Formats: sequence, C-alpha cells, structure tokens
Amino acid sequence: MSSPELKIQNLAVAFSTPTGKLVAVNDISFHLNPGETLALVGESGCGKTVTALSILRLLPEPPAEILSGKIIFDGRDLLSLHAKALQDLRGRSISMIFQDPMTCLNPVLTVGEQIAETLLRHTTMDRREAMQKSIDLLSRVELPSPQEKLRYYPHQLSGGMRQRVLIAMALACTPKVLIADEPTTALDVLTQAQIINLLGNLKKETGMSILIITHDMGVVAETAERVLVMYAGEIIESGPTDALLKNPFHPYTKSLIASIPKSGAAKKPGARLEEISGNMPSLDQRPSGCPFHPRCSWAMETCKTQNPQLRKVEAQRQVSCHLELGSL
Repeated sequence: MSSPELKIQNLAVAFSTPTGKLVAVNDISFHLNPGETLALVGESGCGKTVTALSILRLLPEPPAEILSGKIIFDGRDLLSLHAKALQDLRGRSISMIFQDPMTCLNPVLTVGEQIAETLLRHTTMDRREAMQKSIDLLSRVELPSPQEKLRYYPHQLSGGMRQRVLIAMALACTPKVLIADEPTTALDVLTQAQIINLLGNLKKETGMSILIITHDMGVVAETAERVLVMYAGEIIESGPTDALLKNPFHPYTKSLIASIPKSGAAKKPGARLEEISGNMPSLDQRPSGCPFHPRCSWAMETCKTQNPQLRKVEAQRQVSCHLELGSL
C-alpha cells in the first residue's frame, strides 16, 4: 500500500477562556490515503471543523492553541512550517471548501476576480490567462453559462451556484488534498445530490484525496470509502464505510445510522425517525469516563468512570467502547 497522502498524529487542540483552557480535539490520529474519500462524521460541536481548520493552520492563535501532535504532508510537519510556507501550500497543495459560501466569497469582487486571484497567487499566469482558466474551471464544475457568470457578484448566484464557485476556486491549482467542510449544508435535496456527484466525478478526473466533514450519514454512504466517527473531540469508531454502516460497533454510531431516513420497503407507514436523547457535552462540561455515557442506553458503571481507549477490533476497524462486540 502507498504512503498516506496526509497523516495526523496525536492532534490536540484547545481554546483559551477566562476559566482556563478547554480541549476541543483530544489526541486524535488518522490518515488519508491517495485517491481516497474519507468522511469525518459527528454532530455539531464534536470537533470536526476544528480538526479540519487545524490541518491548514486556519484557527486564530490565540485563542486556539495546538497542544500537541503532528500533521504530515509531503514529508513535512505542517505544524512546524513558517507563515510563508503555509501560504504557499494553502490552495495549491491542500484546498478547502467551507460550509457557508456567502461568508467565504468577497461580496464586492466578481466571481471571476476571486478565482483568478488564486491562480495569480500560485501560478505564473498573467491576468488574461487566469480569467480564461476561471471560465474553464466554472465549466468544469458545471456552472451554467460560465463566461457570463464570471462577471456576477456572489449575491447574484443561488446557494448551489456559490458552492460550485467555491469548488472551482479549490480546484484551481489541482490540489492533492481537498477538505470539504459540510459542502451540502443549507442546500436543497436536488442540489445536494448534484454537489455530491460533482465531487465524485472531479475526484475520478484528478485523483485527488478528499476529507469530507459532515453530520449526514446519508452523505457518508454516498461518498466515502472509509469513515471516522467523532464525539466530544475524540474519534470513537473508524472503518470501511460498508462494514461500518452494516454493523456499527459503537452505540453512538448505531444511533447515527438509525437516524438516516428510510425509503421504499424499509420505511414503515407512520414511523418516526430515531433520535439520540440529550446533547453533545459542551467543552467545559465534559462528563467523566466515556463522554457518551449520559446519552447511551447501554451504559454500564464502568462507562461512568473510565474512558475506553480506541482499539483495533478487525483488520481495518477500531472502536472506543467498553461493550463486547455484537452486544448492541
């Protein structure tokens, strides 16, 4: 097997507050293989976006602080790079699609100017070449009438169109790794499907690796070869998508999968979607023991006092749970 495209080792991230440091990401490790789509899934507040932003050092420091860990890309630890090297890497080797296009796009610059800015920053193209390349990129992400849309401002585009513009910007320099943070949030169902299909097609064309951040297990099922399930800043289960969806080992994963809407014969008339009782713990109210135990129907006394370690249970699967496998 080839070496990982991206490797995160023992990453811990905290935020400074008046009451002290609060840990948002707690000693997590994972890797992204070449040409792979890896999903990082969990509820809002679990640490997914903090993890993604840490990879590109986009968290404001302070109040954020990377307490420990390594992020290895192209043989270099990104946490040790100086600002100029990071600027050269962002958008060229590793790109990111953010979840809210309206806050990421500059409202006073046209779509063409914003895509061209990335090309001018990272390539030797002149302005005319960059604008022509911008048209090609908008066509590649299937934006209708790309030459016309090049002159549009963000507010003149629909949510789905703005998301396509962000994807075009992210792909401008043909990155090795694309981080997609909730790329279908706030989009209608049809547009969501179009964006998911687009990302899949672009991955096949370019061979890039994708880290997709989502809370939607339906998106996971459609896009990812492998899944990391995150809860309260920790990875609690990982494995190949098909195996994990068919046979989840962690109670939290099982609950997430049960929340996926069923269709056709699998849907019972009048049936309600299952829900997970309670809420994700806030950073300053993390429970003792397993962080999921207050919401877990299978919790034992041990769960209240001892946080289980992530352990290997099959060739490509890991889980952090005190329960014996198969007891769910």
